[in-house]
Amino acid sequence: MMATGGALALSALLTLGGCAAIQQSEAKSTERTLAAAGFQMQFAKTPAQMAKITALPQGKLTRTTGPDGALRFVWADATDCQCLYVGTQAAYDRYQKLGVQQEIAEENEMASMDWDSWGGWGPWW
Repeated sequence: MMATGGALALSALLTLGGCAAIQQSEAKSTERTLAAAGFQMQFAKTPAQMAKITALPQGKLTRTTGPDGALRFVWADATDCQCLYVGTQAAYDRYQKLGVQQEIAEENEMASMDWDSWGGWGPWW
């Protein structure tokens, strides 16, 4: 009975590890897209700055007001890069456009796949 419990625990641990790896990969992809759109990366250099980054919603674009009163969008990553991406409305608009372009490219790639080459097994083997 304990062997089954150990196997279940190991399975759960491997699943959680896989999910974490996927989330980290998605975060890196998002960070590259944010940078390409014109968001500026700012590293936490002091414990106080790190505390501010940690207090923000992680891995989500959040609308806020900058010190100059202008609209800003921030994306916080306290775990991996310990940084903050800050962008203007124009950078946010470019980010949205890049996301749509990326979705279209992925859809075109899927549509161009030769699913018949999988034979009877199908692509879900």
